[in-house]
Amino acid sequence: MSVHIGAERGEIAETVLLPGDPRRARFVAEEYLEGAVLFNEVRGMLGYTGSWRGSRVSVMGTGMGMPSHSIYVHELIHEFGAKRLIRIGSCGAMQPELQLHDLILAMSACFDSSLNTLRFQGMGFAPTAEYGLLSAAHAAAAERGIAARVGSILSSDEFYNEDPEAYRLWAKYGVLAVEMETAALYTLAARAGVQALTILTVSDSLVRGEALSSAERERGFSRMAELALSLA
Repeated sequence: MSVHIGAERGEIAETVLLPGDPRRARFVAEEYLEGAVLFNEVRGMLGYTGSWRGSRVSVMGTGMGMPSHSIYVHELIHEFGAKRLIRIGSCGAMQPELQLHDLILAMSACFDSSLNTLRFQGMGFAPTAEYGLLSAAHAAAAERGIAARVGSILSSDEFYNEDPEAYRLWAKYGVLAVEMETAALYTLAARAGVQALTILTVSDSLVRGEALSSAERERGFSRMAELALSLA
């Protein structure tokens, strides 16, 4: 029995979209899924299952940060049989050519967290997307005329860094953007032998100090959600 997800076995699809914000999970369910049924509201972390163009799909919030994300991903995989997990979230751009609303497909995830350092006894591990999903997402984006960037991102434990220039070290090595969950997702998926991919919308720029409003984030989120659903 799952501790944090109040669903019965079989109520969650093998393909699960994972926004951080549970309200975005509700938005996807109401806007895109046919026959969406609420399967979880434990701790306010909303989860729904419905269908998208004939394919069964679930969507569930995971909260902010790798510890919260890891709990839900672990239970989705091991308690409910999830086979394909697609994170849909926002990020802060680290490269000057990236514009607000741009989409990023995270090929790999650097991290500044101790989670994997402890897991691998101080040795390094490279959390990486499943190539089949990454390739399919890139092709689907091209079909839609979306110039999605593919590359490395940073998963950070720290949202409010006291040093506003800290991102430059990562940017120097080509890291595209920063968020807070993907390294955990890719690690847990690799351990379980399931597919995982993160699709991100640039919501702010660390280079130029720009940021989207709440309304603008919602419009960009729709495009990202549709791309993720096409992978189902």
